[in-house]
Parts: sequence; structure tokens; C-alpha cells
Amino acid sequence: MANLFARKPLARLMEEAQEVGEHSLKRSLGPINLIALGIGGIIGAGLFVRTAAAIADRAGPSVVLAFVVAGIGCAFAGLCYAEFASMIPVAGSAYTYSYATMGELVAWIIGWDLILEYAVAAATVSDAWSEYANRVLGWFNMALPYQWTHSPFEHDAGGVHGIMNVPALFILLILTMLLIRGTKESAFVNGLIVILKVSIVILFIGIGWQFINPANHTPFIPPATTHTTAQGIVHHYGGLLGILGAAGVVFFAYIGFDAVSTAAQEARNPKRDMPIGILGSLVFCTILYILFSYVLSGVANVDDFRAAGREASVAFAISKYMHGYEWLSRAVTVAILAGFSSVILVMLLGQSRVFFSMSRDGLVPKIFSEVHPRYRTPWKSNMLFFVFTGLLAAFVPADVTGEMTSIGTLFAFMLVCAGVWIMRVRSPELERGFRVPAAPVVAILGIITCGAMIYGLGWTNWLRLIGWLVVGLIFYFTYGKNRSRITAPPPEMPEGISMTR
Repeated sequence: MANLFARKPLARLMEEAQEVGEHSLKRSLGPINLIALGIGGIIGAGLFVRTAAAIADRAGPSVVLAFVVAGIGCAFAGLCYAEFASMIPVAGSAYTYSYATMGELVAWIIGWDLILEYAVAAATVSDAWSEYANRVLGWFNMALPYQWTHSPFEHDAGGVHGIMNVPALFILLILTMLLIRGTKESAFVNGLIVILKVSIVILFIGIGWQFINPANHTPFIPPATTHTTAQGIVHHYGGLLGILGAAGVVFFAYIGFDAVSTAAQEARNPKRDMPIGILGSLVFCTILYILFSYVLSGVANVDDFRAAGREASVAFAISKYMHGYEWLSRAVTVAILAGFSSVILVMLLGQSRVFFSMSRDGLVPKIFSEVHPRYRTPWKSNMLFFVFTGLLAAFVPADVTGEMTSIGTLFAFMLVCAGVWIMRVRSPELERGFRVPAAPVVAILGIITCGAMIYGLGWTNWLRLIGWLVVGLIFYFTYGKNRSRITAPPPEMPEGISMTR
């Protein structure tokens, strides 16, 4: 039983961080690459699509405050991630940090939970990518039939059922192959996408500001009521619970900054550059989000977004109210498509790096830590997660997985905040390239804020999270616990790996 809470020695973690050679990950990322990686992971489905859903179902114009709440929660968590990443520059993110602070069982729980953030998020976003890719194909009269762009559990108004989502599989495969080719190449492509989508977001804010109707912002915080969606789901609308619920929904828009920490073993100077990448991308995107949500909620009203249903988005608001700027609607569609691509790329990268660390610790099969001899990427792990995310994207509706991603991420953030506090008490002498100011206060506020957003997501999502963790615990006690290397001496280094001290 004691082994369940055995902590991974920091000395061993630091040895792993210093490995070089053909079996280790290649260090090729600088601070600009890491900031772009964070922005690439953050700006995507949440901003362009889920903002409209949060306006319609949860908060109305006070969605602006929901972004502020979500941003504050992420800021607390981001500070904690920055300290950990500068102190333990190892792939694995929250999983690795939890292993060093709270022990193996908690590390397993968080590692399993991160599948919800990364792999399930990649599947969710690839479904949205498919929808927008088909719109672009429609401009050239090449749109695919409904059956090949939806799961078997979805049907249109005419009763036509989907078969599988082919475009979602396509984008997952292309990005998986890019990740296998190399992290530096992936970061370059991601940088180009970031420039494109940020430019179009700024264009929408600048042009859309003149189309804001003050009546759409009155009252700014609607009275507390309930709202039933077209699917029959009842949500708190308006008031404090509406804002908290919307914060939990748009929190999906912030997922990605923590994926920077999974690339710690591929950063050239992780102690200096990881905090820059995490906090820089988070601050930049938070400012954009607040401005974007203010403009969007002012251009179109709540009733418009409710009537639009699944079509509710930025492009919808532009088409309906910003006459003369139809080109911007198409540009936003392209930006959405590009944004989805970079989010999927970053999520797939993050997932493979978490399982790379878990595999090195013996908790999941060795295949997840096998590195390509030429490209020095965990290529087999990338292919396995392509299969997993591909099955989800092709055959499971996106609305089932979206909010599971948010609740899984919030849970991970709470544990990272707690971990920083624990490490300050247990190991105050350790060198930290970045230190969280007022650490106990920031950690507590991070836990409270993220917990409040989990509460706002409702009991159905709590049950899904619990069910997912139960499945993970079964796997741990039947496989991972018996193969854990926590009490074993470090394995001999494969030929080709040297250690620098």
C-alpha cells in the first residue's frame, strides 16, 4: 500500500531531463516557439464556436465576465505550471509534477485524466474541423455528403444517419505524420497558423467594434433563470451560476497553454523559456478573448444565437449583422479551420509526451516511449493515439466529449496548484527558475476557482469524470501498479544515450 504514494525522486527526474542521444527527445524549441505553441493550442474551437454557445445557453453578454473568471483560474494554474516547468523540465506536465509531489497513485489519476484534456480534445476539435472543412469545400461545390462527415449516432432533419467522419480522420492522420516527422517542423507549421488566425481575430475585433449594438449588452448580467437547450438539457442562465457555468464552458478555449509544459524536454533552455512560453501565451490570449467576447456579444443577441443552434458562431454573427463584410465571414471560416488544425497538433503532441513519461515509469506499455531512430519523436505513441482519437472522431458525436475535456483539465489544474504548495513545504531549498508570488495564496485561489468552474458544469459531467477515473484505476491496479519502476533501480541507459551533469 505504501508504494501507492511513493514519490518519484527529483534526482531521477533531473537525470531524465539531461539525457541526450538517439533515444531521447530532440531539444529544438526556443521561447518564441513555445509562446506560439501555447497560442496554437489555445485559440481554436473554444473561442470561435463555444463562445456563442456560452452566450446562448449560460451567460448572455456577461460571457465577458466568464472569460475573466476562466482567465483568472488559468492565471493561477499557469503560475504554478511555470514554477514546476522551470524546476522539473521533463516531459509529462501535470503527471510528472504530481509524481514528484503526491505519489504514484495521484500521478496515475492525473495522467489518465490528461487523456480527457489532450486525446479527447483532439477528437472533439477534429469533428469541428470536419464541419468547417466541408463548408470550405462547399464554396467550390465539392461538399461531402452528410453520411461521411458525421458519426453513426447523428442524423439530419431528413433522417439521414451518419456513417463515419472522414475529414476528421484525415486531419488527424496528416497532423500525426507531421508530429512524427519532427517537433521543430511541427512548431514551424504551427507558427504560420498562429500568425494567420491571430490576424483574423484582431480583424474581427477591429471591424466588429463599430457594429456593436448597446441594447445587446443590456442588462450586462441577465437575471438568474434557467434555459433548456434544443437537446433538452437545462442550464442555469444569468446571475452568478450562469457566469460560472459559462466559465466552465469557455474554459475549453483556454486549454492548450499547459501543453507547453509537455514539451519541456524539447526546449533548448527549459528553466528560462518554459515560464515565458506558458505565461506569455496565456496573457496574450486572455486579452484577445475578453475583447473578442465583448464584440461578439454586442454584434448579435442571445435570441439570435439560440435560434442558430449548432450554426451559432462568429461567422454566423458576421453574415447576419456585418453587411458588406461577407469576405470577413469567409476569412473567419479559414481562421477557424487553421485554428482547429493547430489545436489538434498541440493536443496530439501533449498526449504523446505525457504517455512517453508514463511509459518510462512503467505505468503504461513500453511502446509509448519508443523513439524514432532518425526523427527522435515518440512515433509509435503518435500512431496509437491517432487510432484512439480517430475512432472517437469518426464515430462519437463531439458534444459528448467537449465538456468532458473541460472538467478533466480543471481537475488537472487543481492538482498542479496543490502540488506547488506541497513542494514549497517539502523542498523549499530546490532551485526554481521561476517562483510563484505568494505561493500558498495563489495555489488556494487556483484550487477554489477551478473547483467553482467544475461545480458550474453540473452533475452529469461530474459522473462522467468519476466513471472515466474508475476505468483508469482498474487499469492501474491490473497493469501499471505491478510494472511500476518507482522502487526499482533506474534502468540501464540504452546504447547511444549519454548523461551530462
